[in-house]
Amino acid sequence: MNLQEHADKALDWMWAVMPNLVIALFLLFAGTYVIRFINKMVRRFFLKKDYDLALESFLQSFINIALKMILFVLVITQLGVQTTSLVAVLASAGLAIGLALQGSLANFAGGVLILLFKPFKIGDFISAQGVDGTVKEISIFTTKVSTFGNQMAIIPNGQLSNNTIINYNSQDTRRDKIDVGIGYGSNIKQAKEILLAICAEYETILQTPTPEVYVGELGDSSVNLTLRFWANNPDFWAAHFHVLEETKYRFDAAGIEIPFPQRVVTQMKN
Repeated sequence: MNLQEHADKALDWMWAVMPNLVIALFLLFAGTYVIRFINKMVRRFFLKKDYDLALESFLQSFINIALKMILFVLVITQLGVQTTSLVAVLASAGLAIGLALQGSLANFAGGVLILLFKPFKIGDFISAQGVDGTVKEISIFTTKVSTFGNQMAIIPNGQLSNNTIINYNSQDTRRDKIDVGIGYGSNIKQAKEILLAICAEYETILQTPTPEVYVGELGDSSVNLTLRFWANNPDFWAAHFHVLEETKYRFDAAGIEIPFPQRVVTQMKN
């Protein structure tokens, strides 16, 4: 077979394949546009409805991935791949991928469990997997948490759903516990009165339940007082830091010692 015959066969093949290739490319670009349009409409639909934000985020991710998979099948089929063969290949590939991506499947199942049992929702402050922060997004495989330092922690849903989660926003109020040490020569009654006065004067500290302070421990070098009070979740940290700062100011003014470790260095004479 000479070169001309090869060229003629290649040209015939190109003419035979070209219509399907053009249609496949058209489907790819048109389908991509349609998927973007559908995703936009889905987002608008959820904006008008008062659904759970976690459910909205999860469904948007799921719909986007499902539409892209459908588009992939349509494009491949248009290129001449038989549907039955494609199904067989996808089934075999699915088994292999499933074995290789067991972690991802566990993360998907974890995302479903999070949506079903709702241990937290978007906007909640949680502590999980060594990360403390505010939940920003719950997607199919991961949950995004914004930390105190404004860093984004991405936690796999599988690990998140199978381990301990502390949700600080599950209740409307939180109780704080602050330990303060005073010297053995200081007046315990006066120190307790100062701490309770700070709580009574700060407007965001709840007076019901009543704040309380008691001697929690007689330490090696200090009498350790424990102060407990309640505050609404949005006001918790402001109240916590206010009490700490005001305690130092008022104890200093009252002459109440807050012990701290000291080291005395003496020089031995020969």
